[in-house]
Amino acid sequence: MQLNTPLPDFKLKGTDNRLHSTADFHGKDAVVIIFTCNHCPYARAYVSRIAALADEYAKHNMGFYAINSNDPMQYPEDSFENMLPMSEALHLNGNYLFDESQEVAKTFGAQRTPEIFLFNKDKKLSYHGAIDDNWQFPAEVKTYYLKNALEALLSGKDVPDKTTQAVGCSVKWKK
Repeated sequence: MQLNTPLPDFKLKGTDNRLHSTADFHGKDAVVIIFTCNHCPYARAYVSRIAALADEYAKHNMGFYAINSNDPMQYPEDSFENMLPMSEALHLNGNYLFDESQEVAKTFGAQRTPEIFLFNKDKKLSYHGAIDDNWQFPAEVKTYYLKNALEALLSGKDVPDKTTQAVGCSVKWKK
């Protein structure tokens, strides 16, 4: 997905057992979409960082959503049932969505877990890539890509690093 691409329409079941759609994002100043899963060591390494960001930006008019597009037949840990405790760990209040058909991941062009797509108030892609520059050692992070992008959007400035390389496991596509 190219920068400035409009947020694609979708409807997915969340861990709150509700259907979530892009209509939920109406009026938000920013929307963070995180393609992630339950089993990937990279995704697991970011759980507490995602939770901290979701908590920090909850007071702002931003939406935080995670999407699991992995095939649960190949990776049972990524089943909807196993998403429930992960949703709590991520502090997403039911906004952990299941892309069972994998169509949303294909539409976005998602390849990794975790992989960030940040949309501005006009629902145009403003940042795509990694959460930060060190998946293994949170204390050694030098650049907080997502946080910097969120702060830029909040202050009405241009996002400094618009694209970075997402590092993580590949999306587990159905055979």
